[in-house]
Amino acid sequence: MTQSLFLALVAFALVSSITPGPNNLMLMASGTNFGFARTVPHMLGVVIGFTLMIVLVGAGLVTVIGLVPGALVAIKWLSIAYLLYLAWKIATAVPKPLVAGKAGGKPMTFVQAALFQWINPKAWTMALTAVSAYIPADNPRVGLLIVALVFGAINLPSVGLWAAMGVSLRRFLSDPRRLRVFNVVAALTLVATLYPVVFGH
Repeated sequence: MTQSLFLALVAFALVSSITPGPNNLMLMASGTNFGFARTVPHMLGVVIGFTLMIVLVGAGLVTVIGLVPGALVAIKWLSIAYLLYLAWKIATAVPKPLVAGKAGGKPMTFVQAALFQWINPKAWTMALTAVSAYIPADNPRVGLLIVALVFGAINLPSVGLWAAMGVSLRRFLSDPRRLRVFNVVAALTLVATLYPVVFGH
């Protein structure tokens, strides 16, 4: 992998990892509602799950999907349905005072967060773009390893930042009414991330 391609990969990984998307918005909501420590399994599930996704996509999953007519369309609409369900769960969560890191409900587990990557439209876009654009044809195996490691290294601090942002809002959102408004806004923003998935080309 050339230096210019590597730097382009790092820039793409940083921008795509740190910008708002389903993972980051849910991590911010989890940080607000459950605190940073209880959100760590969610964070690790996102990072490891997405890194594994890149490896599997690069190892040939794209070819397999190409052999099944309508597979990507089915994944797209299942993803949309599940994200709408998650948005509804966030918006309708019963607000409780955020005291000593406790909140109603349970944070997403490591396994749930890792599996979520496979129905996350942004994760699919990132993985497919990374595999198709940044793996050199002359050495694809090493290139795939580099892409996966770069995303893993950049993803962890990125998702941690979003969880920390949620934690920083805890004092302001200690009022259940403010917390309800926050959850509704977070849910609506999550739904808004679906716009390019539904209407994009």
